[in-house]
Amino acid sequence: MDRLQGKVAVVTGSNSGIGLAAAKLFAAEGAFVFMTGRRQTELDAAVTAIGGNVIGVQSDIARLDDLDRLFAVVKEAKGRIDILFANAGGGEFLPLSDITEEHYESTFATNVKGTLFTVQKALPLMRDGGSIILTGSTASIKGTPAFSIYAASKAAIRSFARNWILDLKGSGIRVNVLAPGSTSTPGWHGLAPTPEANREMIEAVESATPLGRLGAPEEIAAAALFLASDEGSFVNGIELFVDGGMAQV
Repeated sequence: MDRLQGKVAVVTGSNSGIGLAAAKLFAAEGAFVFMTGRRQTELDAAVTAIGGNVIGVQSDIARLDDLDRLFAVVKEAKGRIDILFANAGGGEFLPLSDITEEHYESTFATNVKGTLFTVQKALPLMRDGGSIILTGSTASIKGTPAFSIYAASKAAIRSFARNWILDLKGSGIRVNVLAPGSTSTPGWHGLAPTPEANREMIEAVESATPLGRLGAPEEIAAAALFLASDEGSFVNGIELFVDGGMAQV
């Protein structure tokens, strides 16, 4: 349990779901973890649940001032970053006929702008040979009714990785995309407006996924650990699907 011993990690959107599972696993593997979330109460509870080797910094990645404050805390406390898991993001269902400017701007402000500037502002602290992990989605390559804005935002994430590995050539910093399938998290279940709609979502995923179930946050976190660790030292620019086969058929 020491694959990240002595490493410094930043995990955004780690107050619940995949981010929290990754923060727990990274800490258990020896990393010191900076955790972020927009909601202070949930972030405090997440930090308490891990118990040590973590600092929580309340921040919204769509707000550049919040990102400046986050990385100022990291610089003061540790002075470097070995692993950046740019995980924060979100979306909601809206069919084409109902998409509003607010819906578009909110989704892209977090998923695209927020991810871009999270990585850019972390770079001065990134160690040569460090690992940057971006959270993508199977939605970027699979058509989903009423989910086009979210899907487009995650397609941008894939494009970022392909281009950034060229921008960072020579630094040894790796950039990879982790693309979860439908995963049992508060955010995923929260996409459904009613309990009945949630049951329908689960049934649809189970029937469309070769493994016949939703993923668990811990399973996505295990893939993030591989990309973060030295075991993934020659993995660069990929999109790693952790989806039970859903996007592969």
